[in-house]
Amino acid sequence: MTLNIPDAPLRRTFSVWVAAVTAVVLAAAVLAMSPTRAQAVASSVQLGTAADFGVLAGATVTNTGPTVVNGLNVGVSPGTAITGFFPTTPTGPGIVTPPGVLHSADAVAGQAKTDLNTAYNSAAGQTSPDAVYTDDPHDFGDQTLTPGLYKANVSAGITGTLTLDAQDNPDAVWVFQIGSSLTTASNSTVSFINGASPCNVYWQVGSSATLGTNSTFVGTILADTSITATTGATINGRLLADAGLRGDGAVTLDSNTIGLSGCGSATTGETTGATTGETTGTT
Repeated sequence: MTLNIPDAPLRRTFSVWVAAVTAVVLAAAVLAMSPTRAQAVASSVQLGTAADFGVLAGATVTNTGPTVVNGLNVGVSPGTAITGFFPTTPTGPGIVTPPGVLHSADAVAGQAKTDLNTAYNSAAGQTSPDAVYTDDPHDFGDQTLTPGLYKANVSAGITGTLTLDAQDNPDAVWVFQIGSSLTTASNSTVSFINGASPCNVYWQVGSSATLGTNSTFVGTILADTSITATTGATINGRLLADAGLRGDGAVTLDSNTIGLSGCGSATTGETTGATTGETTGTT
């Protein structure tokens, strides 16, 4: 006797199986191209006395043009050279507004460098990032990021606008871990929405950082080696270099504005001196 089994159900079963396998493959591909996600909360980076500095380096701080550091210190240690700022350079043209002062290889700058090293290691040691980026360089431009820990395994940049959304939490914290260099493009911008605070943004940079011409940057840069702010770059934050304590890290400035404003009720990583400096400098 010959069995007559309809093949239509078999075809339907095979089609469903193929569709399921295809969906799994596509989902895996999308996951592979997306940054690794985890639910984590970035921790505030305690800066210690380094919070009182708008600019800090190991070997030299060099300025060209009418740079203004509002209410925060400018320092160097163990090097001694601060050039282009009044009064170490009588003609300036850079100035530091009170209560900010210059510290050249003194005990204050030395302690700030020690605290910077501690802060850098603290930022670098944070784990369970919200996103891990493996492209080189990773461009943070045209992204909107909620509070968290973001890690670029190699280098990073900003082209266009990076928007930080605090989601109405004034104590929201962002920590960016950059494996090597950070470079921002000319006219690039870091902007805030929904109550974010510049005092709660930290960039831990594994080598050096360069801020593009006429760019607007927000947050504290903790650079292992050096920092360059090119012509017209505005920094609502701090430029802290030579975190590796090798003594050869420099900060190079050119017609920049550096200070802290809009910190609101931020309570993370700051000292009383830094808060006072912000208020006086802004006024």
